[in-house]
Amino acid sequence: MKNKLLPFLIILSSFIFILRLFWVQLIDINDVKLSNKNSVEKVYNFPERGYVFDRNDRLIVGNELFYDLMIIPAELKPIDTLEFCKILKIAKTTLIDKINKAKKYSRVKPSVFLSQISKTDYAIIQEKLWKYKGFSVRKKSNRNYLLNSASNILGYISEVNDYEVKDNSYYESGELIGRQGIEKSYEKKLRGLKGVSYFEKDNFNRTTGSYKEGVYDTLLKPAKNINLTIDSNLQIYGDSLMVNKFGSIVAIEPESGEILSLINAPSFDPNLLIGRERSTNYLKLKNDTIGKPLFDRGLQGMYPPGSTFKLINGLIALQEDVITPSTKILCNAGHFYSNKRFMKCHCKPGTYNDLNKAIYNSCNTYFATIYKKTIEKYSSSKQGVDNWKNHVNSFGLGNYLGYDHPLGQPGLIPDSKYYDKWYPNNRWRAATTISNGIGQGEILTTPIQLGNIAASIANRGWFITPHFVKKISNDSIKFKYREKKYSSIDSIHFEKIVQGMYDVIEKGTAQNSKIRGIEIVGKTGTAENFIKIDDVRKQLTDHSIFIGFAPKENPKIAIAVFIENGYWGTRWAAPIASLMMEKYLNKKVERKYLEKYIFNGNLMNEYLKPYTKSNFSINE
Repeated sequence: MKNKLLPFLIILSSFIFILRLFWVQLIDINDVKLSNKNSVEKVYNFPERGYVFDRNDRLIVGNELFYDLMIIPAELKPIDTLEFCKILKIAKTTLIDKINKAKKYSRVKPSVFLSQISKTDYAIIQEKLWKYKGFSVRKKSNRNYLLNSASNILGYISEVNDYEVKDNSYYESGELIGRQGIEKSYEKKLRGLKGVSYFEKDNFNRTTGSYKEGVYDTLLKPAKNINLTIDSNLQIYGDSLMVNKFGSIVAIEPESGEILSLINAPSFDPNLLIGRERSTNYLKLKNDTIGKPLFDRGLQGMYPPGSTFKLINGLIALQEDVITPSTKILCNAGHFYSNKRFMKCHCKPGTYNDLNKAIYNSCNTYFATIYKKTIEKYSSSKQGVDNWKNHVNSFGLGNYLGYDHPLGQPGLIPDSKYYDKWYPNNRWRAATTISNGIGQGEILTTPIQLGNIAASIANRGWFITPHFVKKISNDSIKFKYREKKYSSIDSIHFEKIVQGMYDVIEKGTAQNSKIRGIEIVGKTGTAENFIKIDDVRKQLTDHSIFIGFAPKENPKIAIAVFIENGYWGTRWAAPIASLMMEKYLNKKVERKYLEKYIFNGNLMNEYLKPYTKSNFSINE
C-alpha cells in the first residue's frame, strides 16, 4: 500500500500543477491583464441607452447620434495646431493638456480626446480629419430630451470623472453616467451592460484579427426602457402656471403613490446639460443664486408647513381622545398661552369653533389649544412630545420617504431630545412648543412630504411610498412601491377631517378654487418667511401653501402647492392646485379667467427685495 501511495501523490501533485498552469496561462487571463497587453486592443460595444416614456407611453427621453474624437499619441504627426484648434473650437492650451493626458493613459491605445461632438461639428471635422494622423472618430449616442420640462425629475448624463473611474471598474474615461434624477437612480437599468471585443495587434500596431478567436469577447446586454409615473401634459401645464414664481407643485395618485407631476420653479431645459456646452450651461445655472434652478424645491426645500399641518394635529387630538369633533373652543382673535404671550388669529372675538369650523376658518387658537392638550395628556412634556412625534412620523414626515430619486431632505419633526438641547435643565413645557400646533415653530417639511400628507388623508389613513417609475421593460419595480403604509390614526377619524377640508372650499378660506362638477377638498396655509441679511434676521412676505385632493370620494389626484413669498394660501397656491386638478381630471380647463390670473401672476419683485439697496417692507 505504501509503495502505491507515493506514486499516487506524485501523479496527483503533477496533475494539480499542470491544471493550475493551464488555468493561469490559458484560462485565467482577466480583463486587466488583457488591457495591459500592448499587442491586444480592447473595443467596447455600447448598448443604446434605455428610452424613457411617461405614464401614457409618450416618449420623453430618446437618443441621438454623436461622436467622440479619439487619439493614439504614438501615431501623432506634426500638425497645424492653429487650424486644428479652430476646427475643434478649443484653445491651444487645451489641445496640449489633452495630448499629455492621453500620453499618460497610453501612447499606443486609443482614448477620448474630445467627446460629444454634434453632427454639425462632426461634418466640419470629418472633411479635414485625414490631415491629422493619430486622430479618429468613434460613434456613440447621447440623450435627446423631447420634453422641455421635468429636468429635475429626469436628471442628465455626463462623462465619468477620475474618482468614478477609480471607484467603479465598469467605467472607463470618456464614458457616460447618469447624473441626478432618474438617470442616476436607474443608471444600471438604463445603461445596460457593454460588451467587449479583443483584437490582436502586430508590431506596427495594426489589427491582425480577433484575439484568441474571440474566446474572451462578451456580448452587450441591452438597456431597459422605463415608463415614468409622470403625466407629461400635466407636467407641462404645471410649468406654465409657475412662470415668474418660485416654488413647487407635487401631484400624486393616492391609490398607487405614483407621482403625476413634480414642478420645480424656476426650471430649465434638460437639453442644456448635454453636448459640449454642458459645463458652460451648468455653471450659468449654478451661478443663478436668486432663482437657483438646480435646487429642487419639491424634494430639497424645507419649509414650515403652516396651517396645512393643523390637519395632522386635529387627527392626533382625535386619536388621543383629547377632543371630539363637537368640542368647542373659544377664540378671541387669538389667545394668551404663556407669560402673557399672545398668538393672533383672524377669527372675530367671541367665536366658538368646533373641529369642522376650526378647519375651514383655520383657527390658530383652536389648534394651538388642542396641541397643548395632546402634549399635557401625559405625565411629562417629554413623553407627550415624543408620543406626538411618533404620530407625525407615521405620515412620512421627518424622513426621506424612500422615493426613487437621489435628491431629498428629511425635514424636521422635533422630539424631547431636541428641546432638551435648546432648553437645558428641563426648562420647557407644552406652551414652549405651542407654535407646532399651527405648523410653525421648529417643524420643517418638504413639498413632496406635504403631497404625501394629502394622499394619506385621501386614502383615509394610508399611503404608498411616492415614486417616479411606473414600469420597467422585462423587469419589475420594488415591492415597497406597492406596499401600503398605515398611519397611527384610526381610519374612523379621517372623515371629519375630510369634511372640514371640503368646507374649506365650499365656505372657508379657498372658495376661489371651486371646480364645477368636482368635489374637491383642501387646506390653505401661510408660513412665515425669514432671511438673514448682514447677520440681521428680517421677515419677508409669507409663503403660500395648499394641500388637497379630488374628487372627495374615490380620489384620483392629491396635490401640494408651495409658492415662495406668495402671501396667503388662497392667493396663489389654492387656485394653482385647483387648476392642476381640473386639467388632470377633465383634460381641459374651463375657468379661463382664473387661468389668465395665474399666467399673468408675477412675484419676481418679491424675490428681488432682499437684493435691493433700499429697506423693504416686512410681511406685506
